[in-house]
Amino acid sequence: MATKPASVGGLQKGSYVVIEGAACRVVDTQTSRPGKHGHAKVRLTAVGIIDDKKRVLVMPGHDNVDVPIIEKKTAQVLSIKDNVANVMDAETYETFDLAVPEELRGTVVEGCEILYWVILSDKVMKQVKSE
Repeated sequence: MATKPASVGGLQKGSYVVIEGAACRVVDTQTSRPGKHGHAKVRLTAVGIIDDKKRVLVMPGHDNVDVPIIEKKTAQVLSIKDNVANVMDAETYETFDLAVPEELRGTVVEGCEILYWVILSDKVMKQVKSE
């Protein structure tokens, strides 16, 4: 699990964060004013990168939260069966299966190069590389 700590107050819209063990993209942040005896609170609304599930996190602005380290890699498609592509990593020559996302179903063909992300312990196909 590749993560690094970051301050909640420093996260902005479009940042990545780990909430409930899932990597998410921040879609909204709200910061409340500090009270007479308290600290400023930050309310993060985030959507899961893999499952598209909405999650909300409320915590003091000076606290730290885990931010996933996303590795972007290329691979070549070896074969396609249904909506699963068998791909080979361009650097390590490791072969594995990746689910083909809905928006890439027509463009992923055997022999093409794709860009995939390694997020925490998951691998997600992101785009087809154009030659």
